[in-house]
Amino acid sequence: MFGTLQFKIASEADEFEQIHRLNYTTFVEEIPQHSANPSQALIDKFHRENTYIICLDHGRVVGMIAVRANRPFSLDTKLADLDSYLPPGRKLCELRLLAVEKKYRNGWVFWGMGKVLAEHCLQRGYELALISGTTRQQKLYRHLGFLPFGPLVGQPGAQFQPMYLSLEAFQRRARMFRRALGRDTVAPELQEMMLSEFSEE
Repeated sequence: MFGTLQFKIASEADEFEQIHRLNYTTFVEEIPQHSANPSQALIDKFHRENTYIICLDHGRVVGMIAVRANRPFSLDTKLADLDSYLPPGRKLCELRLLAVEKKYRNGWVFWGMGKVLAEHCLQRGYELALISGTTRQQKLYRHLGFLPFGPLVGQPGAQFQPMYLSLEAFQRRARMFRRALGRDTVAPELQEMMLSEFSEE
């Protein structure tokens, strides 16, 4: 189904170097959230704690998403008393840095990484996944099962809605995604979501 694509957790030095370059391409050149630098690489502030799920095509990293369970989360720095907004007693993780090369935004990379991400989160016992969701894609996030909480964070023109996805909601959506992605392409609005679903910050 995925042809030459391989999905895995990043583990090799070359993979991490490529992650930094894809991070730069996405969050400096395409979405200008950081300043340009001569190295054309962007190392995330939580890099040493991130687990990166990646997509490789003949050894080249063409997609990634990061998951991290250590506190404080990125959202902890934006929203005071974060836990007061969340269901109690859940094991939490935060999802960030979703990036897919433009020519691979046809659904398969997102779906393949999502499967590996789900397996990883289930193995670690995570019960609630947090994101900072762009305000432009709230309808899509809700369709995916994410629920908004708390006030908007960020600056005017670049605001994000804190959201979470529970294990129960994920399980309900899994069958729907298998049907939706059981073809060669997905709807254009889902392709747009593949880049913007999880903010860099």
